[in-house]
Amino acid sequence: MANPSALDTLIDLANKETDEAAKLLGVTLRAGEEADQKLDLLMQYRDDYAARCQTNLASGISTTHFNNFQAFMQKLDHAIAGQQKVVGDARQRIAQARAAWQACEQKKMSFVTLADRASKESARRELWLDQKQNDEHAARSALYKRNPS
Repeated sequence: MANPSALDTLIDLANKETDEAAKLLGVTLRAGEEADQKLDLLMQYRDDYAARCQTNLASGISTTHFNNFQAFMQKLDHAIAGQQKVVGDARQRIAQARAAWQACEQKKMSFVTLADRASKESARRELWLDQKQNDEHAARSALYKRNPS
């Protein structure tokens, strides 16, 4: 089993790696939230624009205005499709960052488990040595009492 100082070093390195992975996950989560918000704004704007156009259609608009409306709606739909791709990519990066963080956390916990086992083994061995010394001392005392030469 690795010595305690080597395990402590590995745990420290794993902690740093886990912290970095957690920071990256935080950054990707914020980027994902921003992408979702932009998509929501685009869709809300599209819905508002479509409702305004419906109102104008009811009161009568020119063909030019209607053609402009359709062209702008196509541009909005294109922007929404692009933003949906950005949201999908952000979700994929979030999943990757989460998996990387989980792997780092698992690695760290493995080192902690090894350190705990090493500590318990060391304590068990120390207890065994103490018991052995006590037994030897008791045996010498008993021998000395029988043969006080």
